[in-house]
Amino acid sequence: MLKNKKILLGISGGIAAYKCPELIRQLIAEQAEVKVIATESALEFVTTVTLQTVSRNKVYSEVFEPISDFNPKHISHADWGDILLVAPATANIIGKFACGIADDALSTLFLAFDKPVFIAPAMNNRMYTHPIVQRNIKQLQAIEVQLIEPTYGELACNSVGKGRMEEPENIVAYLKDYFDKD
Repeated sequence: MLKNKKILLGISGGIAAYKCPELIRQLIAEQAEVKVIATESALEFVTTVTLQTVSRNKVYSEVFEPISDFNPKHISHADWGDILLVAPATANIIGKFACGIADDALSTLFLAFDKPVFIAPAMNNRMYTHPIVQRNIKQLQAIEVQLIEPTYGELACNSVGKGRMEEPENIVAYLKDYFDKD
């Protein structure tokens, strides 16, 4: 059950970001609250206006945005959220998380977040199966980051393989199952 759950949706810069407005819509339909944290690259694929409209919240994408009071967003968002869901999780953001690199809004939030984290990878199948990406995923799983496996199918690069971000309805079902276990 997702009713009243506070979900931080991290969006990194992959073509699968186009699925995020629908993912947000479905999370809200389940009565969850959603705040979006997007990388600069993610906003090349889906606009801030779209994400703000469907989430009904301001999109956080700048670590050093002007503030009117002392309220570091990576800390206040970490305090607010019940979970951090990163979808799509690119090889780049997975690598940053695994190595503790915090150089954007999403990777900074990740390091400040001490509650459940879920990643839904999306990338070319050769990238997904690359030993370094697999090592990084295993490192994250070792610290209890939950993996929502990508699916097999046609990819944006016209190849076919495992690397498609799971569909929004299946991500929502995964989260519901997780919370139903509590």
